Amino acid sequence: MTPAASGAPVPALLADTAGGRDTASRTAHGCWYPSADPAGRQVAFICDRGGVPRLWAGPPGTGEARLLDANPEPVTEVSWSPDGRWIAYTVAPGGSGHTRVLCVHPDGTGRREVAGAVPGSSAHLGCWTRDGSALAVTVAEPVGENAPAETTGSRADEAWAHRDGTAVLLDDAHAAEGRARHPAGAPAGRLSAYLIDPDRTRSPVLLAAEPEAATLRVCDLTPDGRLALLRGGPRGRRRAVVWDTAGRRATCTLAVADGDPWIGRFSADGRTVWLRSDHDREFAALMALALDEHGEPAGLSVTAAREDSDMDLLAFPEDGHRAAVSWNTAGACELETLALNGDGPPRPISLEHEVVTRVAPAGPSGMLLALSGSQRRPGIWLVPHAAPPARTPWSSRDADAVPPGRPPVRPTPQRPSARDGLRLGGWYYRAPGRGPGEPAPCVIHLHGGPEEQERPVFDPLYHELLGRGLDVFAPDVRGSSGWGRSFVDADLGTGRFAAIDDVADCAAHAVTSGLADPTRLAVMGHSYGGYLTLASLVHHPELFRTGISVCGMSDLGTFFDGTEPWLAESAAHKYGHPERDRELLRALSPMSRVDALRVPLLAVHGEHDTNVPPQESRQIVRAAQSRGLAAELLVLPDEGHDFRHAHTRRLFRRTAGDWMQRHLTGAEAR
Repeated sequence: MTPAASGAPVPALLADTAGGRDTASRTAHGCWYPSADPAGRQVAFICDRGGVPRLWAGPPGTGEARLLDANPEPVTEVSWSPDGRWIAYTVAPGGSGHTRVLCVHPDGTGRREVAGAVPGSSAHLGCWTRDGSALAVTVAEPVGENAPAETTGSRADEAWAHRDGTAVLLDDAHAAEGRARHPAGAPAGRLSAYLIDPDRTRSPVLLAAEPEAATLRVCDLTPDGRLALLRGGPRGRRRAVVWDTAGRRATCTLAVADGDPWIGRFSADGRTVWLRSDHDREFAALMALALDEHGEPAGLSVTAAREDSDMDLLAFPEDGHRAAVSWNTAGACELETLALNGDGPPRPISLEHEVVTRVAPAGPSGMLLALSGSQRRPGIWLVPHAAPPARTPWSSRDADAVPPGRPPVRPTPQRPSARDGLRLGGWYYRAPGRGPGEPAPCVIHLHGGPEEQERPVFDPLYHELLGRGLDVFAPDVRGSSGWGRSFVDADLGTGRFAAIDDVADCAAHAVTSGLADPTRLAVMGHSYGGYLTLASLVHHPELFRTGISVCGMSDLGTFFDGTEPWLAESAAHKYGHPERDRELLRALSPMSRVDALRVPLLAVHGEHDTNVPPQESRQIVRAAQSRGLAAELLVLPDEGHDFRHAHTRRLFRRTAGDWMQRHLTGAEAR
């Protein structure tokens, strides 16, 4: 492998900020994203005790947890090195999407920035080398005249060409004009993957780079470093790439499903890649991709599959001899382990809660599960070999999920039918104390993505609304994951108009089922769900009494102008190309139909949102106010696209609850 370009990130030492031992283990909090040391004696994880998701570590059996980084930047991912010397983690300064990768020793010393420190750049965590000597990171960086030109193979759509770095994606016919406007060295979308030595004894090494990239993550490396497993491609068209690190070329490209970015791993000899893939399938399965001595494909077979369920998590808890797979069954999970050599039937793992969010090896101790469910906050369980899962001592108890006297609500699954006959999904939460035949004021809550899926997990926002006597219906409209590839693709292009109609059909389902009061319906959602909220209000203005858009797009044209270049690459496959499909995007944009808006609107946005810029909320609120409607904007300081601080999450929930209670029930906010 050749050295990296001069712009490669170099580790920079930071002050140590480790905190003390945990003394509040009984308070309500969440723990997630576990990663164990090689011996399985200590676990690094993310915990929001204290109000911000931070890096902690502790023994999985008995003992206290220790805060390893007391800085206020929210932590989003964690990975313990195979040699046990380092813990790598990703932070989001100010809550923004411009993340950085840091490393720290397990005792809290030696904290250093590994990548993402350059203003305007962003870095994402990749895998460690098998010996733990280097960490793969992906950096979003400008393209300069001296930047290396290697790419990760052919693009998913060669008709796409170039982005000018500030506004829209351009066709090939516009490329020369774009380059003339933006000379070499001007900002543009580019993702580059490097191998970084946290000890700084070796220079960074460039693994791969992709101009105008949508995503790029290094998921695994063969023990000799000859091959890398990359995950790239736009949303809805993710791909696994087997990458020859010396020849800088793709030896094989295979479709993989959206969802968890850790898509697979190489066998110990580098001759097999185990993948979570939906290649030529409706639902993702475990596949074995055989490779020859040159890393070229030599065969593909299905190792484990279900006809009506996606595999949404794949991990390797027993040194690659067995796989742990999580099956998505209408939003809930079923977990099992299986021998990769086919020796013996799968072993089911009993789960205390509905959803597995992560599986991680714990060496001789077994494996770790991050669990969430409708009855508890996220927690971490240790699964010893041939023993049932046990909650770790620093994960909160189920009894601490909500304040005393307000038990969490277990939702019921729903399968509405769209007007064109497509079966949808979702979960209905009934407010406590409501009789079975009593129609209730109801909030339709729409998830983001669009490829996300509504899962039966504890959501404090839902319980805020339920505590005010409001039901919540959280549906999966077309475009959501978990229901097969055809369902995910059903909203592409003009299919998005049908997705907007799905929201109205889900409202009708809640009413005709006798659950919701047709005169007291509201709609709200986050990100794409915020867009869908605005679109529903202007396409079906007679249905809802109010709406709340959270970090939603109000104009798809200005969204493409303002979002991150690599996010624009990924989003154009879902929504439409901002040049070729300009008229479609205009027709789909709520701002183009704002005259149809009839009801009060609340918009909420993070101050530092770089995914969907706050201007998207500002312009729709101004437009509503200019038409004499009640419209308000709540901007949350020090937050980005996802709200990570406890005090702002509480402010958001209280504000949303007050708004919905006032407009659906006429009652004064408490």
